[in-house]
Amino acid sequence: MTTTAPAPSSGGLSSVASRALRWSFLNTVVSKLGTMAVGIVLARLLGPAEFGTFAVATVALTAILSFNELGVSLAIVRWAEDPDRIAPTVATLSVAMSALLTGSMVLLAPWFCAVMGSPSATPVVRLMALSVLLSGLVATPAALMQREFRQRERVVVDQIGIWLGAACSLGLALVGLGAMSLAVGRVVGAGASAIAFGRLCPQGFRLGLRRDALPALLSFGLPLAGTSILVFAVGYVDQLVAGSRLGATALGFYVLAFNLSSWPVFIFSLPLRSVGPALFARLRGDVPATRVEFRRLLGLLASASIPICALLAGAADPIVRLVYGSAWQPAAQALQLLGLGAAARIFGELAYDYLVINGRSRSLLAVQAVWLVVLVPALLVGSRDGLRGVATAQLVVMAVILPLYVALLRLHGLAVGDVLRPVAVPLTVGVVVFFGTGLVAASVPGALSACLVCGGVAAVGALPLLWRHRASLTGLARGGS
Repeated sequence: MTTTAPAPSSGGLSSVASRALRWSFLNTVVSKLGTMAVGIVLARLLGPAEFGTFAVATVALTAILSFNELGVSLAIVRWAEDPDRIAPTVATLSVAMSALLTGSMVLLAPWFCAVMGSPSATPVVRLMALSVLLSGLVATPAALMQREFRQRERVVVDQIGIWLGAACSLGLALVGLGAMSLAVGRVVGAGASAIAFGRLCPQGFRLGLRRDALPALLSFGLPLAGTSILVFAVGYVDQLVAGSRLGATALGFYVLAFNLSSWPVFIFSLPLRSVGPALFARLRGDVPATRVEFRRLLGLLASASIPICALLAGAADPIVRLVYGSAWQPAAQALQLLGLGAAARIFGELAYDYLVINGRSRSLLAVQAVWLVVLVPALLVGSRDGLRGVATAQLVVMAVILPLYVALLRLHGLAVGDVLRPVAVPLTVGVVVFFGTGLVAASVPGALSACLVCGGVAAVGALPLLWRHRASLTGLARGGS
């Protein structure tokens, strides 16, 4: 009979979470820096039109992945008992739903691509549909690794998939395969990761069906799946509007700007999201300890990310010209505003994970629904002003919605001060960095020179903030204490 391992003490749990976060941060940094380098080469090889075609396929894939396993895999992370009891059932639900959605994506690809103004993207979308099925296969092993803070093994899995896929895409792009090279690389990388998950997850991959567990799983997962659909819509309706109203090439510019603005999210927020839910789940019921951890994580995130977001916004034009070339300069119009929104996204993701683990899926569903209802007309109006208008609509609506997240956190265990105090100083520094880098970008000739000076301005702002959190950073570097 399998028994559940005893929960570690709060000190031991902090140590385990710190080690996991250290591995997750290393994994994310190595992955994103590597894929950034490959992405720059591919963007220069393919150009805005081909990149826009791939962007259309990526939007379709992300839409399906947002709910492909009905949200039940996260139940493994939150499950208070032995997860082996529900793991086979979760795997069965995930695979069945993913197979159904894969077929739907293949059938609907021509219609979707026509709506997005890029019929030529149809074969790319159909190939990338295979990633949906592969995602369903690995949902349970990935959740088990997350629950047990096994980020060291996750590093291996992710690096295998990322680098094999990137090498495949680069090789095919060099021989002229265009947008399809990116799709092939995506599927090859996902397949390699699936094999690695199967080899490294000790529980393996098992199908089964416990009917007595279905009500609890679906009760947890279905509201979360509904929320995930709305999260996708909120996060990608701007790309849907940009593609359908402005065309695939404009979508390519917008997606590149969105990807650049997401680097702080990838580097700082994603490592936390691989550890934070499990940490909040273990601390559930211990309100004082949860408040301490939330403030610590939010303060560290804000100090590390806000100056970088301000740099991206203030120095958008020289950054785009230096990194991607003058052909991509229109993307800077959107990056100036999306860079500011990235900081808000990081806070929103931390709040989202906290509320999900505390069983507030329905509250999140309501917030996301309000967000979408407000956002869609704003984007349609903003699209009349091109890329800048779409990005402006995103930023304005986000400023309206963020107070709703703060209100939900207040209702579920956190005080307003737990949110505002950790971000007050980083926000002040971010404002200074934004205006300082904007002045430099407008006055210093040459993209390289402007980027170097702007980077120095951001560093002057960021380093004192990180020094304030040196204890947390030292703990992560040592794996906790």
